Amino acid sequence: MSVEMLDTDTVHGHLHVPDGEPRGAIALAHGAGGNCDAKILQLMCDRFSEHGFVALRYDLPFRRRNPKGPPQPSRAGQDRAGVADAAAALRERFTGPLVLGGVSYGGRQTSMLVAEQPAPADALLLLSYPLHPPGKPEKARTEHLPDITVPTTFVSGASDPFGTLDELRAAQALIPAPTALVEVTGAGHDLSRAKIDPSEATVSSMLEILESA
Repeated sequence: MSVEMLDTDTVHGHLHVPDGEPRGAIALAHGAGGNCDAKILQLMCDRFSEHGFVALRYDLPFRRRNPKGPPQPSRAGQDRAGVADAAAALRERFTGPLVLGGVSYGGRQTSMLVAEQPAPADALLLLSYPLHPPGKPEKARTEHLPDITVPTTFVSGASDPFGTLDELRAAQALIPAPTALVEVTGAGHDLSRAKIDPSEATVSSMLEILESA
C-alpha cells in the first residue's frame, strides 16, 4: 500500500492505493471540526486499502476556504458539490464499486447528495452520523433518508449524544435499501477515541452489504 497526494482544482486529499488491481474505491470526508488528516479517516482508509480498495480522504470546500472555521449552512450545497467532485475524480481513475461517506457533517452532506443524485455512489458509509443535535431528538435529520436507494452502513459509538443506537436503528428502517449498523462499544461521537479500532468491523460490514446488494 502507498499513500499519494490528490490535488486538483476541485479535490484535495490523500489516496491510499492498495497493492495490485483495486477491487473498488471509497471516498471519505471529515466532520465539521476536522480535516482530511483526521485519525479515524486515516484508520479507515488504511483498512480499506488493505482490503483492496483505493481509499480517498479529502477536504470539503468549507475546509479549503477556511482551515479552522466551521461550515456555513448557507453554503452546504457547495460542500455537496465537493462530494460530487471527489466521486467523479475516483470514477475517472478507477473501476469497480464506489463507496462514498464521511464523518458526522461530512457523512450527512454525502448522504444528502446521494439522496438527490443516486448515480455518484454504489454504497454509503456514514461514520458518527449526526442524527440530531445533542439533547434535541425532536430535530431529527432524517428527511432525506427515504430517498437513499443504495446500501448504507452506519458506524456509531454506543454513547454518541448525536443519536442513540436505537434511534439509528429507526433511521435505518427509513432507507429502502440494505443497511447495517456497526456498534462501537465505549465510544462517543469521536470514533478516533474509541478503545477498540472499529475499522476492521466496518470494512467487513461494507463488503458484506455490497455483496448482498
